[in-house]
Amino acid sequence: MIYTAGQCNYGGRVTDDHDRRVLLAYLNQFYCPDILEDDYKFSPSGVYFAPPQGPIESVIEYIESLPVTQNPEIFGLHVNADLTKDQTEAALLFTSIIATRSGGGGGGGDTGDELLVEICNDIISKLPANFNMEHASKKYPTMPTESMNTVLTQELLRFNNLLTVVRSTLKNILLALKGLVVMSAELDSVAKSLSVGFVPEAWMKVSYPNLKPLSGYITDLLQRLEFFQNWLDNGKPSVFWFSGFFFQPSFLTGALQNFARKYTLAIDTCDLEYAFQAEGKEDKEWEPPEDGVYIYGLKMEGARFDRTAMLIAESYPKVLYDEMPVGLLRPIEKVNRTEFQNYECPLYKTLDRRGVLATSGHSTNFVMEVPVPTDKDEAYWIKRGVALFTALKT
Repeated sequence: MIYTAGQCNYGGRVTDDHDRRVLLAYLNQFYCPDILEDDYKFSPSGVYFAPPQGPIESVIEYIESLPVTQNPEIFGLHVNADLTKDQTEAALLFTSIIATRSGGGGGGGDTGDELLVEICNDIISKLPANFNMEHASKKYPTMPTESMNTVLTQELLRFNNLLTVVRSTLKNILLALKGLVVMSAELDSVAKSLSVGFVPEAWMKVSYPNLKPLSGYITDLLQRLEFFQNWLDNGKPSVFWFSGFFFQPSFLTGALQNFARKYTLAIDTCDLEYAFQAEGKEDKEWEPPEDGVYIYGLKMEGARFDRTAMLIAESYPKVLYDEMPVGLLRPIEKVNRTEFQNYECPLYKTLDRRGVLATSGHSTNFVMEVPVPTDKDEAYWIKRGVALFTALKT
C-alpha cells in the first residue's frame, strides 16, 4: 500500500525528491500495523486517532469532537509553526495592501519625489566602487592548485554586474525626476518599488536569490561586498561566509577540485562530507583545515543544533531560527564516506524552499544535502519540516 500510494499513485505525480520523502513519511504514520490497535494515536496529545469500529454515529461524534483549529502537532510540526504561519499571513496582508494602494494623490506629489530622491542618494552613497578586476586577476591568477582564485574572480564579476545595474538605475531615476531623461516603464517600476521598500525586479534579474525588503537587501549586499573586499585585500579567509556567495555550487566545486588535484584523483570519485563544529565563527581563532574549508552563516528552521550533544534537537519555544556553528566541508573519496545515523537536511538559499533549474543545471535555490547527526528516526525531522538556509527574510 505504501509503495502504490507513495511511489505510483500520488508519488508518480511528485517530481521533487524532498516532496516524495515527505509523502512517504506521512504514509508510514498511517499505513502501519499499529493502526489496527485501538490505542494507536497519531500525535503525542492523543486527541487524534482512528476511532474504534462501531456504528457510523460514533465516528461522526468523534469527528465533531475534534478541535476546530488544528494544532501543528497533527502534522508533526513544532508549536513554533503557528508563529511562522501567522507571520506569513500578516506579511501577505500588508504586501497586498501596499500593492493595491492608489498610485495617485492630491497635492502631496512633491513629497513622494523628495522621498525617492533621498532613497536613491542614500543607496548611492553607501555603494562602494566596482571591484578592480585587473588587480584581482593579478593577485589571484588562475592556478591548477588553487581553484578558489577562480571562484573569487567569478564572484567579483557577478557582484560588479549587480553593482552596475543598481547604480545606473538609481542615477537614471534621479535624472528622470529632474526631467533630463525619459522616465521609461522600467525606471517607473524601479521607482515604485523603492518608494514602498521593495527590491526592484530589474535588480533581481541580475541578483542572487533574495526575500528581504529593500533596507535588509542593501545591508546584506554591503556585507557581502565587504566580505569579498577583505578576501581581495587580506588573502583567502580561514572561515568562509557561505551565505555571502552569489553562487554557492561553484564554491563547492572549487573545494572538490583542490582536493582532487592535490591527491591526483578523478573529481567524480570525490564527494564532500559536512562535519559540524562545536564553536561559532567568533568563539575562537580558526586555522584553515588541511583539506576542505570551514564555513559559517547557516540557519536552521524547525529544529536547532545542540552543540553539547552534537545532535539535532527540538527548537526552543518562540525561537524560529537557530544559528548553526561553523561547519567543515571535508572532501573525501566516495568509498571512504563515513556512515552514521543522520537526517539528510536540505540546504536552501532562501526560505522559499523551491527554485527553478538555471542554465547551469543547478537549482536557483537548493544547494545541497547536509547530514545532521540525530538520535531520532529521520521521519520525525522530515515531518518537522527541518531545513537549513543561507538567508532569511529580514
